[in-house]
Amino acid sequence: MRAPDFWYSDANESVAFVLKPLGWLYGFVGRTRAAMTVPFRAGVPVICVGNLTAGGTGKTPLAIAIGERLKAKGLKVAFLSRGYGAEVPGAMVVDAAEDTAAEVGDEPLMLAQHAMTVVSPDRPAGARLAVSRGAQVIVMDDGFQNPSLAKDLSFVVVDAVKGFGNGCLIPAGPLRERIEDGLARAAAVISMGEGHVLLPVEKPVLKARLLPLAEERERLAGKPVVAFAGIGQPKKFFATVESCGAVIEATREYPDHHVYTDEDLAELREAAARYDATLLTTEKDFLRLDPADRAGVSMLKVTAQFDRDSLSLIDQYIEQCLRQFQPPALVKH
Repeated sequence: MRAPDFWYSDANESVAFVLKPLGWLYGFVGRTRAAMTVPFRAGVPVICVGNLTAGGTGKTPLAIAIGERLKAKGLKVAFLSRGYGAEVPGAMVVDAAEDTAAEVGDEPLMLAQHAMTVVSPDRPAGARLAVSRGAQVIVMDDGFQNPSLAKDLSFVVVDAVKGFGNGCLIPAGPLRERIEDGLARAAAVISMGEGHVLLPVEKPVLKARLLPLAEERERLAGKPVVAFAGIGQPKKFFATVESCGAVIEATREYPDHHVYTDEDLAELREAAARYDATLLTTEKDFLRLDPADRAGVSMLKVTAQFDRDSLSLIDQYIEQCLRQFQPPALVKH
C-alpha cells in the first residue's frame, strides 16, 4: 500500500478533515488496548526500534546497526519481528539459508543475515523463544505500539524530510498514535536522512543516514541500471543508486512489501534488455524474489550510519539499559 498524497501534503485537505473522526477512534482503541494490557517481561534487555507513522523509515537497517553494537560487546543478540506478510503458526527462528520471504517476511530475512532472528505475531511468545535459545538481549524491529512486550529502551525513527506528515492519525494521516504519547515512551528520536525534524516536545534527536557500502560505489560507478523497488519510499533508493555513480536508465516503483509476479519480472527484464542495463534493487526486494528469479538481478546493500555524536549517545543509552540487568557487584563505578 502506498501512502495517500494528502498524508504528507496540503493536497485534499478536505479528505483528511472528513477522516479525522476515524483517526480519533483509531487512537482511542490503541490507548485503551495499551491501558488494559499487562506487558510481559522477557528477563533480558528489550530494545525497540520503532516509529510513529505507517510506512518505511529505515527501521530495519537501524535495528541491524544497534544489533551490531551489542554484538561487539560480546552479547548474544536476537532480533524479534512480526514478519510482515508472513503466515507463521507461532514463534519460530528464521533459517536464513532455507526460509523464504513468503514464509517469514522480507525484513526477518535481512535481520537473519546478522544474528538469530525470531518471527512471531505474538511478541511475548517470540521473546520467550529467543531467551530459550540463549539470547542475552532482544532487539525489536518495529512493535513500538504493541503493548504486550515490555521495552527497556525505545527509539522512534522519523524520516528527516517527511517528518510526521499532516499530524493526523490513520486513516486521516500517517500517525499510528499521538506524537506526544509516543515520544513519552521513547528515550530518543532517530532522524533518518538529511533534514531537520520538528518535535512538539523536547526529546534528544540522533542523526543517521542510509549509505551504500564502499565497495558498492566502485561496483556501480558508470554502470547502466534499471532500478526498481517495492519499499516505503522507492525514490530514496533511486537517489542512493544515483549517488553511487550508476547511470539510471529507467525506474520502476511498487508498493511496500510488493510480491513480484511473473508479469512484473518479464517487464523488468524487457526494460533491462532495451537499455542494455543491469536490474538493480534493494536487499529487501532481492530477498523477496524467488531464488529462481534472482538471476540477472543485482542488489544494492546499504548500512545505517550514525554521525559521531549520535553514535556516542547510542552507546550511552545501550550501557544504561544493560546496567539494569547486571548484578550490582559486577557494575563498574
